[in-house]
Amino acid sequence: MKDNLVFVGIGEALWDVLPTGKKVGGAPANFAFHASQFGGVEAYAVSALGKDALGDELESKLKKSGLGLILPRVDFPTGTVQVTLDNAGVPSYEICTGVAWDNIPFTPEMEALAKRTSVVCFGSLAQRNQVSRETINRFVASMPQNEDVLKIFDINLRQHFYDKEVIECSLHIANVLKLNDDEIVIIQDLLGLGNSGIEETCHALIRDYGLRMVILTSGAKHSQVFTETEESFVPTPKCEVIDTVGAGDSFTGSFAAGIIKGLPLRKAHEMAVRVAGYVCTQPGAMPVYPEGFLTI
Repeated sequence: MKDNLVFVGIGEALWDVLPTGKKVGGAPANFAFHASQFGGVEAYAVSALGKDALGDELESKLKKSGLGLILPRVDFPTGTVQVTLDNAGVPSYEICTGVAWDNIPFTPEMEALAKRTSVVCFGSLAQRNQVSRETINRFVASMPQNEDVLKIFDINLRQHFYDKEVIECSLHIANVLKLNDDEIVIIQDLLGLGNSGIEETCHALIRDYGLRMVILTSGAKHSQVFTETEESFVPTPKCEVIDTVGAGDSFTGSFAAGIIKGLPLRKAHEMAVRVAGYVCTQPGAMPVYPEGFLTI
């Protein structure tokens, strides 16, 4: 296991405006926060904020989470997302455009961080605008070029904010893909993979894009992890759901921490499922885990 593991979530930083009020949101910060709960992990959220009161407040809140932050201020408003929850606590999103996280500049500070990053997580949503897309690509390209580094594309399809070019380019720079059962159907169509079974599609993605693994989540049912030589299937435990906001990001952060710290695939998968289940029982995306909750 390496010392001084550096985890980075890069992309959107925003306010999730829920029925109960606004909460810090954005998959990259959620990913970084959950990775930071593991010992020996130095975690960063990388995005951009507006020169406004919402940006001041968001930066202040994120500082309290204990994350390292690179949040340049730009001449666009801080992002907000209107979140509504259905009866099962599952969120839907109305995402504002033309906001700060669409315009993340690539700074010398980001380049220096990239050069020592062990794990990065990025999605498709933050690449809907060319400025942030180029920054994400430059960050990943600046990371150490060795086989231990994890470059996770957590596809995160939202509304109409994706296209084939962004998806394919992201798959080419990533070595891990995470998606859910709704997204894999879209990807099958978008990439011309046909209507083959889930297993066949995941192995085709591994083969066609040189991925180390594909992680497929199916909400309250189960999740699966595929590599060239291994497969792991873990049922989702039943729990009293408050909301599922951030659960997928907590899965990704804890799974990546397990893998980079040397856990076998199955053990890292089981831990990720356990963490995501706990997050579903708590309000908001960044609950602190109970003492003794983590196994590594």
